[in-house]
Amino acid sequence: MEHILNHILPNLPDRPGVYQFLNNQGEIIYVGKAINLKKRVSSYFHKNHYENRKLYLLVKKIADIRYIIVNSEQDALLLENNLIKELQPRYNFLLKDDKSFPWICIKNEPFPRVFSTRNIVKDGSLYYGPYTSATMVRTLLELIRQLFPIRTCGLNLNEESISAGKYKICLEYHLGNCLAPCEGKLSLPAYNDYIERVKDILKGNLTQVSGYLRDLMNKFSEDFRFEEANTVKLKLDILEKFQSKSTIVNPSIKNVDVFSIYREDDLAAINFLKVVDGAVLLAHSFELELKLDETNEELLASAILELRNRFGSNSCEILIPFPLEYHIEGVNFTIPRIGDKKKLLELSERNAKFYLLNVKKRKEEYDKEKPAVKILERIQKDLHLNELPVFIECFDNSNIQGTNPVAACVVFKNAKPFKSEYRHFNVKTVVGPDDFSSMEEIVYRRYHRILEEGKPLPQLVVIDGGKGQLHAAVNSLNKLGIYGKMGIIGIAKKLEEIYFPGDSLPVYLDKSSVTLKVIQQIRDEAHRFGITFHRQKRSSSMIKSELESIPGVGEKTMAVLFKEFKSINGIKQAEMSKIIELVGRKKAEIITGFLNRD
Repeated sequence: MEHILNHILPNLPDRPGVYQFLNNQGEIIYVGKAINLKKRVSSYFHKNHYENRKLYLLVKKIADIRYIIVNSEQDALLLENNLIKELQPRYNFLLKDDKSFPWICIKNEPFPRVFSTRNIVKDGSLYYGPYTSATMVRTLLELIRQLFPIRTCGLNLNEESISAGKYKICLEYHLGNCLAPCEGKLSLPAYNDYIERVKDILKGNLTQVSGYLRDLMNKFSEDFRFEEANTVKLKLDILEKFQSKSTIVNPSIKNVDVFSIYREDDLAAINFLKVVDGAVLLAHSFELELKLDETNEELLASAILELRNRFGSNSCEILIPFPLEYHIEGVNFTIPRIGDKKKLLELSERNAKFYLLNVKKRKEEYDKEKPAVKILERIQKDLHLNELPVFIECFDNSNIQGTNPVAACVVFKNAKPFKSEYRHFNVKTVVGPDDFSSMEEIVYRRYHRILEEGKPLPQLVVIDGGKGQLHAAVNSLNKLGIYGKMGIIGIAKKLEEIYFPGDSLPVYLDKSSVTLKVIQQIRDEAHRFGITFHRQKRSSSMIKSELESIPGVGEKTMAVLFKEFKSINGIKQAEMSKIIELVGRKKAEIITGFLNRD
């Protein structure tokens, strides 16, 4: 600190520029701008009291200072913005917006194609955007194709290939969507005239396109080409309908950018609206995560620079909610007080507020789920899974002395029971107490059905059993062609050994590890769920066996009685008249006599 105070601060220039603070490891931890470098940087070190603890910690970590002199405050802001994006220093606010936005490309080629893309190739093609809504991109492309016969094929339409008759017209020509430049039915100048109109639409100059179509319609009418005039009129109606959907303010507002900010604690949201001819062509909000005590003016100035650069805006007027010291040459900053421009600013402010409230709500929901996320991350690491095990399924077989073989599948979501997805299975193809074959059948049936229904697979499957049961389950996954698409392990009961496919030696997890606890919990839950079902089956079998021993009572009679009374006690407590009504007097007397023989 003494080195900075005695050697660096006295030698700082009284000029605009950008400064960088470095820590002991030589890392840049903060980048700032200043009209006067000497005054601004010195202010950090000549304070008796710091506004917040973050600023105090920043100053304590400063071991060196670098600076770059520029010509103006505008240059300083531009350089600061670029350096923050490139270096991402720890103490600068974060612009949390790393989405890949779609663009509309007019390809640099003869008879240019017009299409959407997220990758910019520097080959001379024109790119419009980026657009924050893929729906808007689709709408614009649909509008363009309704208005102008732009080709969609990828043919190399050069003069030689067209003259040589290399290509033939396709279905798009017969549908009226393309005028077949591939066969020379549309000249390049005429096609390029359509492309100029497309550029007007993408620039937001819908009024010019409307004028072009109206003049064309009138020309066709004057030449008595009424069918063609009507076709143009229909296109004009499409354009005006599209324009009316977007217009929310006075069309006299020609080309305006609107910026607003909404802030709560250490979070802020910026909203940007781009308005052309009274229509909002672009609306975008993003979050700022604040690191120091940045002012709203600093945040908004940086956002204006970043967003105008990103979205290629060249409007000459910017609407803002409060004065800024920042200026752009040839651009007027306006703080509207009344009228349509004030309504636009209020619209932007509502969007910023709504966006930030949504961000905070998502953060609160994430904080609630954070313990579960940490558990899942631990399981993923311990079991070497490719994905976070949000869904885990566990299988368990239940049979006693080979009777009533059943199986259970329980599901955990975010490391907690997801009971609506639990499933029972009756083993159908296996005779006798064969746990391996039973496991193979049940696992196959479970995932065969999931694949048929198009449902997502779990990230982890747990098999209650050792190497044999695990191998049987893997066989089923191989038959279905999904082995390797999810993790699968077996857990042996005695020593809580974890088996992986293809590995003869088990893995022993720490007894206190959260991974083992979750696996034990889901295994125990599968066992409980399976045993409960097995007991119900055995009880039902025993009851049926008891009834089957009554002379003259067959399966149909038993089915009727159980459907109505549910159990032996239900039959015992039923009125005689009701039993007679169901099975007849003779059988009713035999059954009640047998059940009440004690």
